[in-house]
Amino acid sequence: MAGKLTEIFGIDVFNDATMVERLPKKTYIALKKTIENGEDLDPAVAEVVANAMKDWAIERGATHYTHWFQPMTGITAEKHDSFISPTVDGKVIMEFSGKELIKGEPDASSFPSGGLRATFEARGYTAWDCTSPAFLREDASGVTLCIPTAFCSYTGEALDKKTPLLRSMEALSNQAVRILKLFGHSDVTYVSCSVGPEQEYFLIDKEKYLAREDLIFTGRTLFGAMPPKGQELDDHYFGILKERVAVFMKELNEELWKLGVLAKTQHNEVAPAQHELAPIYTTANISTDHNQLTMELMKRIANHHGLTCLLHEKPFAGLNGSGKHDNWSMVTNTGKNLLYPGKTPHENVQFLLFLAAVLKAVDEHADLLRQSASTPGNDHRLGANEAPPAIISIFLGDQLADVLTQLIETGEATRSKQGGRISVGSHAIPSIRKDATDRNRTSPFAFTGNKFEFRMVGSSMSIAGPNTVLNTIVADVLCEMADELEKADNFDLAVHDLIKKTVTEHQRIVFNGNGYCDEWVEEARRRGLPNIRSMVEAVSALTTEKSIKLFGKHHVFSEAELHSRAEIEYETYSKAINIEAKTMIQMTNKKFIPAVIKYVTKLAESISTIKVACPQADISVQEDLLMRTSSLLAEAKEAAYKLTSYVEEAGSKEGKEQAFYFREVVFPAMSELRAPIDELELIVDKELWPVPTYGDILFEI
Repeated sequence: MAGKLTEIFGIDVFNDATMVERLPKKTYIALKKTIENGEDLDPAVAEVVANAMKDWAIERGATHYTHWFQPMTGITAEKHDSFISPTVDGKVIMEFSGKELIKGEPDASSFPSGGLRATFEARGYTAWDCTSPAFLREDASGVTLCIPTAFCSYTGEALDKKTPLLRSMEALSNQAVRILKLFGHSDVTYVSCSVGPEQEYFLIDKEKYLAREDLIFTGRTLFGAMPPKGQELDDHYFGILKERVAVFMKELNEELWKLGVLAKTQHNEVAPAQHELAPIYTTANISTDHNQLTMELMKRIANHHGLTCLLHEKPFAGLNGSGKHDNWSMVTNTGKNLLYPGKTPHENVQFLLFLAAVLKAVDEHADLLRQSASTPGNDHRLGANEAPPAIISIFLGDQLADVLTQLIETGEATRSKQGGRISVGSHAIPSIRKDATDRNRTSPFAFTGNKFEFRMVGSSMSIAGPNTVLNTIVADVLCEMADELEKADNFDLAVHDLIKKTVTEHQRIVFNGNGYCDEWVEEARRRGLPNIRSMVEAVSALTTEKSIKLFGKHHVFSEAELHSRAEIEYETYSKAINIEAKTMIQMTNKKFIPAVIKYVTKLAESISTIKVACPQADISVQEDLLMRTSSLLAEAKEAAYKLTSYVEEAGSKEGKEQAFYFREVVFPAMSELRAPIDELELIVDKELWPVPTYGDILFEI
């Protein structure tokens, strides 16, 4: 397999090796200048590239091409066009021009725009993103050439997640290069953000999935009592893969490798039926595209094996949900990781300055980071025992925390704690190197050796949003630092004072303790750290005066684009909860209540039969059960009626008001309906219960 892997890796990608092989040298050099240095693309170059790309794709069986883009829905979109062009003799030839490569024109009217475009204003454009390689995708429709693109409106506003990400990457690079020039690194021309998203997901049997409307319509179970066994034995975590799962993972890996996705790690996660895939880090833009491809392939390949992949953040109540830990760092074009502390970080002034910049950025813009990780599904996960709390803080570990303490208390850092080695007490096992710092899985933003791990991101999310925010807030702090240092007469003294000042003023954001404990909530309040508990509360961070100034300064979002995204977020939340509430009402009225009535009827008939046959028999158990079941049935009916009225009332509201109504009124009413139904599940005969239970779903693959 090792030989096969190296042969198939990137085979479906128009990557650098393919371009070297198929493009004239002059064209290749010109394209690389655009990709690496941001130089304008010559239309003549695009024409040559388009022709080479078309020939390569056709040789591999492609008949169509598509501009593959990422609208504000959070998933990808595409419109397919064939390569055919008619000839005068009634036949066709296969053509693909530079113009078709550079620009597409999908209908923009039906994608979320948040008021940027009126519904009747339909025109939108896709523009080739040459920094992310084109690729081939084979499915039931055949082979399609997929061209990663940005998506904008007729008036130029970004209607997607990729465009702001690219803008933020440029902003970060510009400001980081300014800092590095001051340190004497004249060879550094750009700095990229390197990202590796760890993708968690659930795999369940497809037949059981199709038997539950809540999973079909919402991606999560809206009802369900916990089975006798959940995850408490920790026997699933890192356990042996079940055969169906292993076969799925094998195919998934092979398809990802063909697409150049650096799929590296796979294992069982904590909850039953939960798993994880982690890639090797790559540039944020490509990593975002790869993660979207990963999620798409997970769903498609699961179907090949009679399975369904669930990417919702909390598909099963009472069990761990799924996140997408976003590992983020900064890397120069010369290959240096700016967040690598070295063996003696107290002496690494450049590292300490970049570290201080991240501390300040996260502290000053915690609300934006929290918002960037917000989805309706993530509201169920953040703050639960398997996920970081909703309070943003940074874990640095003992080594770096000690270095910062020295700086704050004495003005100088003279030592760095070292990890040493661990002996496990057996001569058969060699001693192992111990890291200087432990890991903290309760932290939402943790330093993990040479990068930060943003653990709040939800499993279903595009990582474009969180990384756009991270890049921009760090770029802004680096800009402030560069402005100050460029004017300094004594750079060494100025950078020392700036590091000390920054870490002193923002030490409140550092917390190395247990983020799950109740005491931390009170401690965070005392420190003045925001505790934003839900998505709807987080949205307002997008449109504060501070945010508008921040994103406008670095040309990442215009004010109109920020307001549009806030509107989209409110709409997204309202629509998601509305669908969930309506699904609950429908399942209650059409499935659960009829099933319980059948059970109650059988029970009542049984009681009557016994009374006739044996008047002296003790039937108190049956009668108590009948009364309890009937009471729960009435409770469920009343809760369904109340939820219905709330959903109808929500329809009279819109925007922010509607979103808060769904959060504060409809959402609690959904919990009130779920409670009696879940209790009835534990009473009613299994043969009568209309949907597969948690036990059926989680343990029968």
